[in-house]
Amino acid sequence: MNVANDAREAVVLLSGGLDSATVLAIALSEGYRCHALSFDYGQRHDAELKAAGRIAVELGAVEHKLIRIGLDEIGGSALTDTNIAVPETPTAGIPVTYVPARNTVFLALALGWAEVLDAADIFIGVNAVDYSGYPDCRPAFIEAFQNLANLATRAGAEGKPLHVHTPLIHLSKAEIIRRGTALGVDYSRTVSCYAADGEGRACGKCDACRLRRQGFQDAGIADPTRYR
Repeated sequence: MNVANDAREAVVLLSGGLDSATVLAIALSEGYRCHALSFDYGQRHDAELKAAGRIAVELGAVEHKLIRIGLDEIGGSALTDTNIAVPETPTAGIPVTYVPARNTVFLALALGWAEVLDAADIFIGVNAVDYSGYPDCRPAFIEAFQNLANLATRAGAEGKPLHVHTPLIHLSKAEIIRRGTALGVDYSRTVSCYAADGEGRACGKCDACRLRRQGFQDAGIADPTRYR
């Protein structure tokens, strides 16, 4: 994707999954120079980090930074504690795949990098429609974080507000897939599964796999996911 020379700088959170790849494509299509940011937070499905690297290059991010943080040291989630099984059937309430404080930590570090880059925009692929019920994917959380960001930073204090963009927040998974497909996202390169193997092949049973598969079905687009 070509970006104008006078494009604004943006930090884009890139997990390597379907949603974040779509967000990167959207930000690029809107003319931003995108600095992709991924996290090795001790997740059991680290194949997504390899996918993030591929996607950043293929879609045209100007750089891709990987930051290591130890959320596995506090545990409390099936994604960071191998003693907690990843559910293979739907569960009531907030599932055990919720990672405590994950988006708060991610956005805080994205905010720091944005200040260093003199970037006024952060993009994140949270969704409040087809998602697993995580509290840090809700519009109220994003609004609260943006308010915090503009109180906590030099840029905010100097009257240069920072904006947290959530272009997928009110879209269904099918709508996300259609949008990304129109922008040229190759979803076969993404990894969404909570229990993907080392080669990035999906289990086909976890929440992320179920939502992804249903999204392709509803969008009327062939599912390119590699299942093991």
